[in-house]
Amino acid sequence: MTLQVWQTSHISYSAGNGGVLNEMAQMTRNSESATDRRKAERFKVSAPLTVTVGNREIPAYTRDLSDRGVFFCLSADDSRQISHDIDFIVDLPPEITLSTCCRIQCRGRVLRMEESPTGLTGVAAQILDYSIFRDAMPIA
Repeated sequence: MTLQVWQTSHISYSAGNGGVLNEMAQMTRNSESATDRRKAERFKVSAPLTVTVGNREIPAYTRDLSDRGVFFCLSADDSRQISHDIDFIVDLPPEITLSTCCRIQCRGRVLRMEESPTGLTGVAAQILDYSIFRDAMPIA
């Protein structure tokens, strides 16, 4: 199964949480990758992402996404909680899927982490497997 629900233009989505999430979303819009070594095309998508560590949910924002990988940003303090293997959820609104709301539950492996001077950390992760749940989330 291949994820083909995104359009190629960059669309921003705000979850309405403000503060750090808005900073993360801004960083994802302003970031550019230096060298692109990807095998699968990634789409520039700034969407809410939640990393689950034990009972804790860590908010983040995607910069780009494909069916094989994701790059997301989160606070530097929260990045210390991230381990090699991670579970996360990406919430895509209809503006991105061009259809219905969709929640993608993923299991991934962290490939690298990049610290920024703004207090945020970028995380590149390989997606090992995922499940798609359409109309699984309300849009506020």
